[in-house]
Amino acid sequence: MRRRRDLALQGRIRGTAGPRCAAGAAYGVVVSPAALPPTYSAREAAELLGVSDDTVRRWVDSGALPAHRGPAGRLAVPGAELAAFARTHAGRPAGDPSGVARSARNRFVGLVTSVVADGVMAQVELQCGPHRVTSLMSAEAARELELEPGRMAVAVVKATTVIVETPSGAS
Repeated sequence: MRRRRDLALQGRIRGTAGPRCAAGAAYGVVVSPAALPPTYSAREAAELLGVSDDTVRRWVDSGALPAHRGPAGRLAVPGAELAAFARTHAGRPAGDPSGVARSARNRFVGLVTSVVADGVMAQVELQCGPHRVTSLMSAEAARELELEPGRMAVAVVKATTVIVETPSGAS
């Protein structure tokens, strides 16, 4: 998804005007890719939410999920709105978009829903399908990863201890 946005900014996807914002295009204002909020197509939003494209379109038509038409007339769902919507409507987690094989098996693909940072540390929440994953990291790392609500991210859980519990009374 980020590659698609980068290609659109370079003007390589038909129907895009390159790295110019609509309001500033007449003035030659160039917008940095990091300055643009993330947006997702209906297919990308459906994959992240674990539902079909048609379900996303129905949610948009009913007004439940905010969206607009992009430069090519295609549906564009703002990342921050998608992240807020994901908190209450997510299904199964999306597949890993990187295509890279890793030894870590506990990978959760989702949308950043919240970033709370102070001078040193940051708390980042992701909605990964029906799972909410919270990570504590340095504020510097959160800035370098450009984590913000609506950004897609992958949480990798690598732990040395796993505790298994049973309901009370069961043995």
